Amino acid sequence: MAFRRITNWPIVLAVVMTTLLLVLAVGWVLLSVFGALANTQFSGLNWTLFGVGTAFLALLLVGVIIYAILSIKAINLSQRQSNFIDSVTHELKSPIASMKLYLQTLSRRQVSPEEQIHFLQFMLEDIERLDHLVNQVLDAGRLEAERIDGQPEELALEEVMEQCIEEVANRYRTDPEVVDCQVEHCRVRARRSDLQMIFRNLLDNAFKYAGQPPVVQVSIHRHSDRWAVVRVADNGPGVPLKDRRKIFGRFVRLGSELEREKPGTGLGLYIAKTVVRRLKGKIRVRDRRPPPGAMFEVFLPALPLSAPSAASASDVQRKPGKH
Repeated sequence: MAFRRITNWPIVLAVVMTTLLLVLAVGWVLLSVFGALANTQFSGLNWTLFGVGTAFLALLLVGVIIYAILSIKAINLSQRQSNFIDSVTHELKSPIASMKLYLQTLSRRQVSPEEQIHFLQFMLEDIERLDHLVNQVLDAGRLEAERIDGQPEELALEEVMEQCIEEVANRYRTDPEVVDCQVEHCRVRARRSDLQMIFRNLLDNAFKYAGQPPVVQVSIHRHSDRWAVVRVADNGPGVPLKDRRKIFGRFVRLGSELEREKPGTGLGLYIAKTVVRRLKGKIRVRDRRPPPGAMFEVFLPALPLSAPSAASASDVQRKPGKH
């Protein structure tokens, strides 16, 4: 939908500029004719036509500049979509080819029960990989179509985060306790599915790019009684300063698609940023302290602490995990 809007604008602008060019050409012809017919009595009209022609020329130049900008954006989006198609094709073919190989092995020869369990485990991982890919594409489609499911409710961020940590850690076959998690009690008004999309994508990004040994850190705390701040950090290579705005774009993945080792579609951070903005929040990426690594910060409007006991609930919910 967005790509269609971007590609339609240059067409409309081209029609407008063509019309302006025709009017400008006719105006200059009329100005020349009137200038040849009389030297003085039509001077006022000449100056009027001259002013109108100059204004049209300025509009034409502005239109050319805007047309060039829109064309560049359309080209860049087309390239990102091409990268997206390449990455999705790879993400689809790899698990399908893997499952096909395991199924052919199981059907053509006898394997031991231990090997069967091993094969089934790998096929389950491939299915989960496909499920994650489909969910990301569907989430992006729902955001583009502005389809909103469910009603906002008061939710505790630490509870939603804990569920997402377990889900993502299981997908990466990792113990959830490896996550260094320190959270305070914070409540926001949002749809559970929105918070899950934000946390899952940030956690998936952290697990995917964490170094060896992997370090994933999560913190939740209140800031000035107005914001709930969620931080997700890893000890991976980090994000270069020049790319920190770019990575939240749709289909954006740093580096060459053919040289990439990490799977992905370039939609995770785009989904997270879109949902955060819809919740009237902010998201940014910074360097992890201490380096190396990246730290994503999410600011969400927090609900006030309504009960005195809530202050005591602001203690750390989970102790730091072991790395």
